[in-house]
Amino acid sequence: MSHRYCFALDLKNEPDLIIAYETYHQAVWPEIITSIKNSGIEDLQIYRVENRLFMIMEVNEHFSFEEKGKADAADPVVQKWETLMWNYQQALPTAKPGEKWMLMNKIFQL
Repeated sequence: MSHRYCFALDLKNEPDLIIAYETYHQAVWPEIITSIKNSGIEDLQIYRVENRLFMIMEVNEHFSFEEKGKADAADPVVQKWETLMWNYQQALPTAKPGEKWMLMNKIFQL
């Protein structure tokens, strides 16, 4: 059984940075893809409107935010990717210090 999580994050509102961010996501590093898949994430999509990002994540029953966080913190390639991406990203106005992708609440389903 899978579960869906949705997140939001902003990009810095600079056209050149937005283009660069999208370019990186056309060829995500293989180690990042492996890390995502190994954590139990079965599908991950990112959408953009203006400088707002929306991420949909489908996970299996083995996925754990805590375990994913621990694995990411211990992986130097993931840390390098996250540091690089933060050059293009900015926290949502209501984010807590250090918070990046904010989990969204589902408010409607047909």
